[in-house]
Amino acid sequence: MAADPHVLDELRRLRARVPQLTGALVSGADGRVLAQDTPGVDPDAMAALTATAHGTAQKLADATGQGEFQELLVRGMYGYAATFAAGDGTVLTLLAQDRVNLGRLLLEGRRAAARIGELTQSRTRPAKQAAKPEPKPETKPAAKTAATRTRTTRAPRTTTTNARTATES
Repeated sequence: MAADPHVLDELRRLRARVPQLTGALVSGADGRVLAQDTPGVDPDAMAALTATAHGTAQKLADATGQGEFQELLVRGMYGYAATFAAGDGTVLTLLAQDRVNLGRLLLEGRRAAARIGELTQSRTRPAKQAAKPEPKPETKPAAKTAATRTRTTRAPRTTTTNARTATES
C-alpha cells in the first residue's frame, strides 16, 4: 500500500517543528507501515515493535483501570521513543534525541496524532460506509433534568487571638 501523501507531509511538518526528532512512523496496530520518515531505522521492524508495545500498553491501561490507551513514552540512554494513538487502529511513533524538550515532543506528538487520525479515518471512512448501511437513529425518551441545588451561606469564622495549641507550653 502506498503511503498517503498527506500523512507523509504531516510527518515532515512535525519533524520541522521538533528539530530533535530523528524519526517518525505511522503504522497500524497490527504492525503494517502506513507512512514513515525514519532514516537509519528499519521501518518494518520498528512497526512490529510498535505494535507489540502498543498491545502491551493497552493491556496495562485496561488492567489498571486507566482507560483507553493514549500514549507511551520510553526513555533510553540516547533518547526517546514516544507512541501515540492516532485514531482507530493507527499509531504514531516518534524517535527523538535525549536533548529534546519533552513537553514539546508530547504536545506536538499529540497534535500530529490527532491530525493523522483524522486523515486516516477520512481515507478509510468512504470504504466502510459503502460496505455496510448506516443504522437508523433510535429515539430515546427525554432525560430527566437534575434538581436545582441551592447553597446555604456559611457563618463567619470566629478567631481567638490568644489560643494555645497542645504543642505550646
